Amino acid sequence: MKILVIDDDPTICQLLEKVVEDNGWESTIALNGLEGLDALKKGTFDLVFLDLNLPYKSGDTLLTELRKFSDTPVIVISAKELISTKVDLLKLGADDYVTKPFDIDELTARAEAVLRRQGSINNEEHIILKHNELTMNLEEKKVTLNNHLVQLTNKEFLILELLLKHPNKVFSKQNIFESVWKETYYDDGHTVNVHINSLRAKLSKADPDQDYIQTLWNVGYRLVKS
Repeated sequence: MKILVIDDDPTICQLLEKVVEDNGWESTIALNGLEGLDALKKGTFDLVFLDLNLPYKSGDTLLTELRKFSDTPVIVISAKELISTKVDLLKLGADDYVTKPFDIDELTARAEAVLRRQGSINNEEHIILKHNELTMNLEEKKVTLNNHLVQLTNKEFLILELLLKHPNKVFSKQNIFESVWKETYYDDGHTVNVHINSLRAKLSKADPDQDYIQTLWNVGYRLVKS
């Protein structure tokens, strides 16, 4: 999945790069409107994150020109909150509009929704998650490793699903607890530790030669990189 980020703020670009990389996608950065338009004419992208206040060529002008030769999906990311601005951009051909400052999880969800509508993420990709010899079927709630069925509790399944969906992201114990248990985190981490250890043990039993969950001490957990 190739994502083009067009924004003149290096900090925002770094943040959007992280969003892209955490989802296992590939990013290209353009720091002004002319660079962005040039990239779109020369390359093929699955999605564009577009700022409005760009040097040399504004975001709305770029979007108008883009729609003359491409239907590449565009999510506008801007500090402008006026409803009229959002409506105008959607009329120009934007697929969605996110206001700065944005929530990373919301932006990711919106990006996935746009890509699904465009067919860039097909149903099978969304149902089947894979990492090395590990496969998770979300529809059947089934996990296999080296062709062996791994029996997981519901919470273990949800933890593994979270890690598989974001293979490069490091999740703190609080991230995991609030994502899986859907409750405010008041725990000392014991609950998450117990479930992670149990999950590790079950995966290790199916594949003793490979670690799948990496601990970053005092930071959190993520999948071991392939």
